[in-house]
Amino acid sequence: MRYYKTGEFAKMANVSIRTIRWYDKQGLLKPTMIAENGYRLYTDKDFVKLQQILSLKQLGFSLEEIFSMTLNDDVNSLMQSLELQSTLIEGKINHLLAIQSAIEETKNVLSDKQDIDWNQLIKLIKMTSMNDSVVEQYRDSSNLEIRIRLHERYSVNQETWFSWLFRQYHLENGMKVLEVGCGNGELWKKNAAAIPDASITLSDISEGMVNDAKENLEHVANMRYACFDVEDIPYDDATFDVVIANHVLFYIKDLPTALSEIYRVLKPDGVFYASSYGQKHMHEITDLVKEFDTRITLSNINLYDIFGLENGEQLLSRFFARVELLRHEDALEVTNRDDLSNYILSCHGNQGEYISKKYDEFRKFLDRKLAKTKSFHITKDAGMFICQKVINDERKV
Repeated sequence: MRYYKTGEFAKMANVSIRTIRWYDKQGLLKPTMIAENGYRLYTDKDFVKLQQILSLKQLGFSLEEIFSMTLNDDVNSLMQSLELQSTLIEGKINHLLAIQSAIEETKNVLSDKQDIDWNQLIKLIKMTSMNDSVVEQYRDSSNLEIRIRLHERYSVNQETWFSWLFRQYHLENGMKVLEVGCGNGELWKKNAAAIPDASITLSDISEGMVNDAKENLEHVANMRYACFDVEDIPYDDATFDVVIANHVLFYIKDLPTALSEIYRVLKPDGVFYASSYGQKHMHEITDLVKEFDTRITLSNINLYDIFGLENGEQLLSRFFARVELLRHEDALEVTNRDDLSNYILSCHGNQGEYISKKYDEFRKFLDRKLAKTKSFHITKDAGMFICQKVINDERKV
């Protein structure tokens, strides 16, 4: 195995020594070994990781995100990284080509009419401002998959969350169903064999998520897809028998407006299913990271304070006369340190800032905890509100 000093390594990679030292300081790219004379030595394997770092940085990822994406350095991880880079680059190329086409179209309109087409210019501005949409989509989709995987592997209840949810919906042939905030369509993918002959529309504010759902459900019939904000649902009054919002309402900026829209598009006697978390949900993970470093915050806000199992009935009762809460009894018994670590790094808080620089120390911390208890017990506090739109309900919405 050949070793390269920092200067050699930087020169061969066509980056500055300062860059290599910065990545070292941030914990992104540590030297393979430090010689007795203090020289920091890198290998060909380190070149591979450097390529990953530089490519992902060029694509728009933060250093904290790159850290979590380059934790593993085996062949499979490298292949996944290269496939990701290729996919993201292809997405950016397609996006730039679409912008170029819109520019040419706008030029032609201006040339032919000698007048400004404001709608065309607005479309062009929107497309240009969506420059980071491909990377944002990867972040959302990847983090969602990590969280789903942890629950699938370590849940105590043999009936999975998605199976339990679907069983509560009581969908029937001929129904018209709308899901808002469908994400990647995992709910329907997991229950594909039980989907009735109904008209089902999956929607999300993220076009990337809608595209993911389409790909995941390409072999499932009767599925329609739409991209819109739930605060402005583009359907007529009394269109749907069922509306579903699975862990969505706490992300909405104007919740009363969204609930009013959901109520509006429901048929008389239609049912709205809204799932959420409670205050105790996975609190052990928060306790764990706080024990490691009190500065870590896994979320800037407590989602259950916006819409949770404790306050959901009060918020929904303003719109629906009948509101019932069902809880899914479950817990996690996590036996793998890396799965737990990946989950923590996928959260929306500042954990990457503090864990990335001390990742080896963090893994040893988790190992000590696991050695004592054999598994991490994590509370799951999740459930669903079932709300019925009652005919002749006189409450104001």
